[in-house]
Amino acid sequence: MLNEGKEVPVTAAQVKELRDKTGAGIMDSKRALEEVDGNIEKAESLLNEKGLASAAKKAGRETSEGLVVSYIHTGGRVGSLVELNCETDFVARTDEFEALGRNLAMQVAAMSPLHVDRESVPEGDDVADEQLLLEQDYIRDSSMKIGDVVKDSIGKLGENIQIRRFSRFELGG
Repeated sequence: MLNEGKEVPVTAAQVKELRDKTGAGIMDSKRALEEVDGNIEKAESLLNEKGLASAAKKAGRETSEGLVVSYIHTGGRVGSLVELNCETDFVARTDEFEALGRNLAMQVAAMSPLHVDRESVPEGDDVADEQLLLEQDYIRDSSMKIGDVVKDSIGKLGENIQIRRFSRFELGG
């Protein structure tokens, strides 16, 4: 913000680079860069922290739009359907939202979760965390949980996103 009494200028190229990395808005990117004296890595970290905070704020908002996404594994023996909801049809039609849906459907086909989250488990059932989709390690990046992947998308797309339900199909299963 201020460096020895002078404001550090942030260039349009820095803002573009940060936006490309994070998917954040122009003004959010500019503010984050100004706050950390133009350091891209620190600004990215700051936006990620704020993204998680914004995900929590959006959690109560209604998700009545979205997509039903399918994934059929090579060979056609395993497949899945995922209902992924968001707030507007505009976001539902974005490439990022569609990619999230496809990655979630692939996760369901590969990892066979039983429930979306702890709240969707019937009362009295004892279910391990690895059987809950949002608690599973992400198959494309084991350092993240599926819940983190969804929160990152909420931060990037600016809307509440919910996995409503899913089904997994296996030949002979």
